[in-house]
Amino acid sequence: MTRFGSCALCEAICGLVFEVDAGRVLSVRGDRRDPLSRGHLCPKALALPDLRATALRTPLRKTGDGWAAISWDDAFDLVAGRLARVRKEHGADAVGVYLGNPTVHSLGAMTHGTAFFRMLRTRNRFSATSVDQLPHHVVASLLYGHQMLLPVPDIDRTDYFLVVGGNPMVSNGSLMTVPDFARRRRALADRGGRMVVFDPRRTETATSADEHHFVRPGTDAAVLLAMVGVILDDGLATPASYVDEVDEVRRVVLRYPVERAAEVSGVPAEVIRRIAWEFAAAPSAAAYGRTGVSTQAHGTLCQWAIQLLNILTGNLDRPGGTMVTRPAVDLLKLASRGGRARWRSRVRGLPEFAREFPVAALAEEITTPGAGRIRAMVVSAGNPVLSTPDGNGLEKALRELDFLVAIDFRISETARHADVILPPTTPLERDHYDMVFHALAVRDTARFSPAVLPKPADARHDWEIFRELGSRYRKHFRGNRLAALGLRVSPTRILDLLLRLGPRRLSVRALRRHPHGVDLGPLTPALPRRLRTPGKRIRLAPPELRAAATEVEAPPGLLLIGRRHLRANNSWMNDIQRLTKGAPRHHLLMHPDDLAERGIADGDLVRVESAAGAVEATARATDDVMRGVVSLPHGYRAASANDLTDSAIVDSAAGTAVLNGVPVTVQAAVSPPG
Repeated sequence: MTRFGSCALCEAICGLVFEVDAGRVLSVRGDRRDPLSRGHLCPKALALPDLRATALRTPLRKTGDGWAAISWDDAFDLVAGRLARVRKEHGADAVGVYLGNPTVHSLGAMTHGTAFFRMLRTRNRFSATSVDQLPHHVVASLLYGHQMLLPVPDIDRTDYFLVVGGNPMVSNGSLMTVPDFARRRRALADRGGRMVVFDPRRTETATSADEHHFVRPGTDAAVLLAMVGVILDDGLATPASYVDEVDEVRRVVLRYPVERAAEVSGVPAEVIRRIAWEFAAAPSAAAYGRTGVSTQAHGTLCQWAIQLLNILTGNLDRPGGTMVTRPAVDLLKLASRGGRARWRSRVRGLPEFAREFPVAALAEEITTPGAGRIRAMVVSAGNPVLSTPDGNGLEKALRELDFLVAIDFRISETARHADVILPPTTPLERDHYDMVFHALAVRDTARFSPAVLPKPADARHDWEIFRELGSRYRKHFRGNRLAALGLRVSPTRILDLLLRLGPRRLSVRALRRHPHGVDLGPLTPALPRRLRTPGKRIRLAPPELRAAATEVEAPPGLLLIGRRHLRANNSWMNDIQRLTKGAPRHHLLMHPDDLAERGIADGDLVRVESAAGAVEATARATDDVMRGVVSLPHGYRAASANDLTDSAIVDSAAGTAVLNGVPVTVQAAVSPPG
């Protein structure tokens, strides 16, 4: 039997075709009729059946010598009772919540998880957002009036694509849903367009670019703002009529002259000037930056500078530039606009954004005594021990909790510290619609995917878990009636209502008639109408962003950056044999000259040490990284970049953890005696 579905593992949301027999998936291939992914798939999609084969199916309770299966009713009563007890004894903020990345890849977690977590009434909410993308949302809220008003590159029509610290050839887009980036890159070249990449590593994207320039980690902001200065000084700016405060930007970029940017970054001054001119002169151009620039000390400043490049050259809201989507489900009406600093974390005083604290504060909020200390945690679809800064420190903190529940279908490095594990169904067993990533895609489409396989008889969907927890929790605390009512309705019925009320006036029934998805067309100009700012105008230089414009310097010595692999999915799926077979990928990339300077040979075991910790890894010599830079991926238990990051160091404007540009030392590992 042939079933059509979509991949809910990453932002590419590729359409898939499954051959199914007797409750088993026989094959997976890309759906050529999907209007967005057009037949593309990656190795992770082939591993979807493996997730199902290894998933937990019944709740587990920790015992003195391991785990014991318990009934769903007992598990729900236990979890709701323990969370309620902590709240009664210590206050609502004594319960913390962490939401992992897969939350936004699950329709049920989006519709029901958020409702349940509101019932907890805690301010101690954390998520993966502050690990890699928070600067985007901060800048969007300040410039455009809503955190989800995120312009995406119109890659299919652009003439000039500038990529800074991003690797869409591997990620297939991030905050830019662009499946089959490789084919789109070839199409850009075929129509005479150019792609230019700034990155301290010659990534897969950089290898395919027309031009790649190494840039010292943490100094991208100086380069980008120097380019803005060139555009303003040379009379190349052509902003839209609804853009204000150009002169304020002019005053800010005076602090970042081209020569100084070249000195700190390693990018030649003539390159900075030339690319600024090329970008401004192109018929259409789009600047895009992702984790390499978001997860550094100046992440917010970088994202502001990227928006300035697009806005000042007239490329915002221009076909071939950067454009906002018009999705079938309007997230602007569902998500908060993204207020900032309405309250601050108890220990360090870090600001909340959109009612979440930066995850860099999580461990200290657990371990520091006093009123408001986190004593119980709900971790949903996340593995923060491997995916957040100083994972070793967080792992120690989790041991101090009075109670931890993990909503996860595997015993991850985080879930193993839980008192109870509640396993939801796997992606193939649930209906799916990507509410978030349709809103970030390079083309407007809509696709509803019914479950490919039936769930096992005694399994529970994530939304059913949240519904039952909410029902039992509400017995301890009255109120939250609206949230409780919402938990009773299935995600598919909620989705149907949102589709009917959305700008496209679709329905689940209509989407079921189109199993490959509905093509809603290319992105279209929508500004200033879609702005959520006073007077529908863009203030280019709000005080919060001007305050982020501090001195840009790169620390001396070796600097650590991360990297992404096509077969890895952030911190999870690194235990799936289909994806991990072959040589280990958690090796340290290092320039041959840096290795030779330290008397280290290619293939040697080395000790990498930072102020936060140390790991051992195999060194690999390559000129794909610039001198003074080393690269280690995150999410591997044996050696993870996150074990070297310091949760005390954050981007001051957003609170994002600094994962790139981390000062480290590298030396040969000491061999064990004997």
